[in-house]
Amino acid sequence: MFKTILVPTDGSALSDKAIANAVELARSLGASLVGMSVAEPYPYPHSPRPDGSSLIVSDARSFEEKTAALAQKNVERIAEAAREAKVPCETVVKVSASPYEEIVDVARNAKCDAIVMASHGRTGMSRLLLGSETQKVLAYSTLPVLVVR
Repeated sequence: MFKTILVPTDGSALSDKAIANAVELARSLGASLVGMSVAEPYPYPHSPRPDGSSLIVSDARSFEEKTAALAQKNVERIAEAAREAKVPCETVVKVSASPYEEIVDVARNAKCDAIVMASHGRTGMSRLLLGSETQKVLAYSTLPVLVVR
């Protein structure tokens, strides 16, 4: 059925649930995972994070270092969950103001068969203004997408 499954995360609790589902699906199918996270570029220095915190910094370099470190921490959680389940996993961190485009691109380039992701990571006003990344992935990807709520 599926041989390579992409699981993007934004570090939210809902993404953790998607990770658990993706790992179990991959384990049961004998598939591998590609875990990914997208770090925000500098133009959004006071963006609320899915966990409720915010990154407030005085310069672009510091902001980018912090968001890259956060994205790396997010994919390490995927890799650890996969290791524990003995599921092959590779990880990718991208920097972009448009996570859905990166998700679709990584899925294509990694030759994934499916995507497992949370229904949304953003909440409140940012979700209304920016839209759901999951909805955009559903609109632009040709792959099956399992949406975890």
